[in-house]
Amino acid sequence: MRGPAKKVSAGAEGRRVPEPDEILALLRAEGTQAEAGRVPTREEIVALLTAGDADTDALYRAADAVRAGHVGDTVHLRAIIEFSNHCVQNCLYCGLRRNNRRLFRYRMSPDEIFAAAAVARDQGYRTVVLQSGEDPGYPTSELARLVHRLKDQLDVAVTLSVGELPRVVYRELRTAGADRYLLKHETADPALFARLRPGTTLAGRLEKLVWLRELGYQVGSGNMVGLPGQTVESLAADVILLRELEVEMAGIGPFIPHPDTPLAGAPPGPLELTLDVLAVTRLVLPRAHLPATTAMSVLHPEGRQRALACGANVVMPDLTPEPYRRHYEIYPGRTAAPVGAPRSFAAWRETLAGLGRPVDSGYGHGPGRN
Repeated sequence: MRGPAKKVSAGAEGRRVPEPDEILALLRAEGTQAEAGRVPTREEIVALLTAGDADTDALYRAADAVRAGHVGDTVHLRAIIEFSNHCVQNCLYCGLRRNNRRLFRYRMSPDEIFAAAAVARDQGYRTVVLQSGEDPGYPTSELARLVHRLKDQLDVAVTLSVGELPRVVYRELRTAGADRYLLKHETADPALFARLRPGTTLAGRLEKLVWLRELGYQVGSGNMVGLPGQTVESLAADVILLRELEVEMAGIGPFIPHPDTPLAGAPPGPLELTLDVLAVTRLVLPRAHLPATTAMSVLHPEGRQRALACGANVVMPDLTPEPYRRHYEIYPGRTAAPVGAPRSFAAWRETLAGLGRPVDSGYGHGPGRN
């Protein structure tokens, strides 16, 4: 359930907030221009996220139209390889948290990672996403050599998602050839961030995103929807922050509680609200790459397909080999695809063709990148 709709008619200073249909008309009109979309106010985004079903349908149609106009109908398939589930962080929501003693820990060797990437390239993937927990036990030099090897021998774009690192390490990995870096901000609420990620701050996270931009990475970020203590107003702040960061990719997915974390008893984030946030993000970031995240398919067998209908243009299948794949459980159900769900590149191509969405044959770089 999305929850009851509420009317938002005035901002903090008493000014009138347009109705959802007016906001959609404004955002869609400006989103069709070559430049990035207009930044709405927090009150306007709240109005969209709390609108009734009729306005929500219009929101999805507008987001889909903006997506088609700016990034086209093609979908970018990107292979994820989760090479280590060791993590020094103790985030309250994540199954990889260091205090989870029930998790079997692993690290793939560079040769194992390369072999998995070669399988992905042979299937047709042009981007490989190397993802892990924040694992200081994986030497930077080894990861840098691996990145160089992937670029040199497989001719793929390389995305890294390995957490917060010193600037010098980001520079070394960028010099080795890494194209992109995904570092989700998770929530734009500083107090909620500090509570859910003990020992870290939102300001520190944002500093890393600035470093990545300065070093020439294509930068991705994103947030969870439905976190305990999260408000619609903070979700609106998430969208605005993504626009301020000028991200080239934004990953938006629902919170899913893990049984071996302090948030085990919390309810999952609603799929409908997650789709609403995704659609609004598409209007605000018309040229960004927006994935249909795996977590959506955990909540609903057609979750990814629904995301593709309201602004998403990227799918990132998990190509982590067994026996490792089952142990990268940041939330339950992640490694078990729904019955009938596509697994291989060819199966995804067939599924997407049925939706009228062909697979893009390029690297899928961000706007203005070669």
